[in-house]
Amino acid sequence: ELENQLTTKCKTLDEIKQSLALNGSAEQTPEALSLRIAELCETVDSIVRQVAQLKTSMQSILEQWRVYDEVYAEVSLMTTKYLYCIDQCKPSVVSLEALKHQVKTLQ
Repeated sequence: ELENQLTTKCKTLDEIKQSLALNGSAEQTPEALSLRIAELCETVDSIVRQVAQLKTSMQSILEQWRVYDEVYAEVSLMTTKYLYCIDQCKPSVVSLEALKHQVKTLQ
């Protein structure tokens, strides 16, 4: 979106530059306007570079978050499985009489 806005602004600057070249300006000299437009173009170029760097950084961050989400889902699933196993593997509380009976049965 920023890139589109910058492109639009660059086109507007070019149109102003052409308009000033044709009409001139009573308030400022053409040289002063030309310098100002050149400064604005440099600023726009700088902003375009910053946006490109930001875009690269954001892509990297999005990739890191995607990896994080995948790992988090995997860890969450494993945790759920382990909790289920722990719950299923708990020895049930048995009375002494029941244990004696089980020992006799096993013998």
